[in-house]
Amino acid sequence: MEDMGWSSPTPIQVMSVPLGLEGTDMFAQAQTGTGKTGAFGAIVLQTVDANQKLPTAIVLVPTRELANQVSEEMEKLAKYTGHECVPVYGGASIEGQIKRLEKGADIIAGTPGRVLDMIHRKVLNLSKIKILVLDEADRMLDMGFIEDIENILSAMPRERQTLLFSATMPEDIKRLAGDYMRKPKEISVSKDEVVLDLTKQYYISVGRRNKSWALCRILDLDRPKAIIFCQTKRMVDILDERLSSLKYKAEAIHGDMPQSKREKVLSEFKEDKIDILIATDVAARGLDVDDISYVVNYDMPDDLDTYIHRIGRTGRAGKAGIAVSFVTTEEEYLIREFELRTEMTIEKRDVPDAEEGAKDTIRRVVDYDQISDVFGMVRFELNIGKADGVGKVSLADFIIRSVRIRDVSIGKIQIGEASSVVEVHKDFGNRMTMDLPKMKYRGKRIYVRVVQD
Repeated sequence: MEDMGWSSPTPIQVMSVPLGLEGTDMFAQAQTGTGKTGAFGAIVLQTVDANQKLPTAIVLVPTRELANQVSEEMEKLAKYTGHECVPVYGGASIEGQIKRLEKGADIIAGTPGRVLDMIHRKVLNLSKIKILVLDEADRMLDMGFIEDIENILSAMPRERQTLLFSATMPEDIKRLAGDYMRKPKEISVSKDEVVLDLTKQYYISVGRRNKSWALCRILDLDRPKAIIFCQTKRMVDILDERLSSLKYKAEAIHGDMPQSKREKVLSEFKEDKIDILIATDVAARGLDVDDISYVVNYDMPDDLDTYIHRIGRTGRAGKAGIAVSFVTTEEEYLIREFELRTEMTIEKRDVPDAEEGAKDTIRRVVDYDQISDVFGMVRFELNIGKADGVGKVSLADFIIRSVRIRDVSIGKIQIGEASSVVEVHKDFGNRMTMDLPKMKYRGKRIYVRVVQD
């Protein structure tokens, strides 16, 4: 641990390691990035002997990436103990993994599907398992692994120590603990201990149409090493194509990609060959890179656990980090909710100003969804008023004829001396700014301005 630069234990390590070394079963609520691997790694390495014929410890995880991450961390921790840890997961050569198992393994870090496959092939014998770790247990249940997990449990001794780690504690997790654990102790890391003080949290109020503009401003000014989170694989691909076409050193990662491609991208990101990783939550779960300076929530998550997991990717290993969330008008309630539930402050921030004389990489556009009121109405200023002989009825008729909209799509009208302000539904915003200026009112050319204040 000293070689790895660990100076003091994290809260989850303080609470779990002493219990684990006593041989106690436990289920612990803790987020990714809180030092869980160090916690169960310390327990495992000090409990089971090295260089055994059959594995004596197994860590089950939901994703291939996390299997690799756990294996790498365990190998680092085992520098002086001689324990061999082998990752076992789908999407990679099964022959290569079988060869590694045949050479001998003290600890297995694997996904349920591939572990079960190895058991059925009789190349993985779990009859000597002394410690079972279920990491990211809630995610494994969400992904439908419960039956595989139960089949794996039946292949190992009942007399064993079981450690269960989960970001949330739904009833399914508690039922799993009750069925397969012996008098487990429950521990929990509170939310204010999860998010590191080194992570500054901001949100930017920006509409969907201007997210790419705001993102490029940040990338151009701060030039960060960043993870950008999107809600869907399709959005990941779209943003990857957009940023790559603009010559940013960016790559995407999500569950539909071949495992070899995902591993290559993660390796390039760790080695600083790329600056920007665009990811879905599942693909980035367990990602352990210490020098990420920015996390950008391109799409705002709708639950607190996901938010905390995402921003936990930065502000690590004693380095400061920034988490920025792009929030539409309809999503701002989430900021208030997260602040109340965690007692954290998420400051509002404007899109940073461009460098003097520099042109935007992506041009900002008018986002009518973002500037409309609760009824979907947007205000437009026209350069005609009382001096031009226009009244409310005649102005409404002129707009209806000119941009082909129904009268119900027009709201309040204020007639001034030289100009007027008209409310029009956001669906017709482009017609107001593109079609109306092509018209004339009593021979006068029309100018239109969107009122955003």
